[in-house]
Amino acid sequence: MLDYDYDALREIGRIVALARDEMAKAVKPGMTTKQLDEIGQRILEAEGAASAPITMYEFPGYTCISINEVAAHGIPGDLVIQDGDVVNVDVSAVKDGYYADTGRTVIAGTPKSAKHERLVEVSLTSLEAGLSKVKAGVKVNQIGKAIYADARKNGFTVIRNLAGHGLGRTLHGEPETISNYYSREENDILKEGQVIAVETFISTQDEIVYQSEEDGWSLFTPNNSLVSQFEHTVVVTKDGYEVLTGTFR
Repeated sequence: MLDYDYDALREIGRIVALARDEMAKAVKPGMTTKQLDEIGQRILEAEGAASAPITMYEFPGYTCISINEVAAHGIPGDLVIQDGDVVNVDVSAVKDGYYADTGRTVIAGTPKSAKHERLVEVSLTSLEAGLSKVKAGVKVNQIGKAIYADARKNGFTVIRNLAGHGLGRTLHGEPETISNYYSREENDILKEGQVIAVETFISTQDEIVYQSEEDGWSLFTPNNSLVSQFEHTVVVTKDGYEVLTGTFR
């Protein structure tokens, strides 16, 4: 095992999962993304944790809230959530020097189509497929291979320039990337005790996102493809993994 305080990691994992799920349950048409972010802020502060995006990057929000064609790093603000919007909440935080990161996607109100519902479901099944490959001794790229296979099997694709990552005493550590597809370069071997964030970015069509020139943060699909994300922070074990960020099912 690595020189980590795993109880401290479990604590911050619990906190970000709590914020994630309370925010997801609160999503409804008519509320602003700022109001949703304030829910996360209250929970993090009440639990003695600090927002990782603010701490590390001076991000203009306590959490990232990304809607429809915005795949990641959406800034909370005056945007009003509409009926049928695909809403992702991504919560990362730090407490006692340890970081955890998690995300979840929900549909506000009534889904616009069965395909939108299926997109959200597949982003979760793809995460589960990727996690099924996690254990000490496995190459990192086997995670992305499984994620991609599940997405393609179900008629979707993945965002290629967004990825999971290592973490622990920092928000982004080794491995630097855990792609949503097979990458020959990602041949590092997972080690027992290693902490990683596995996250899916499943898309209706586009495979690349671009950074908004307007706000400098939001990452969006060029053809308005919808994107759904799920993310867990886990500890690699000899025979599998331990989830630090709660449950989705």
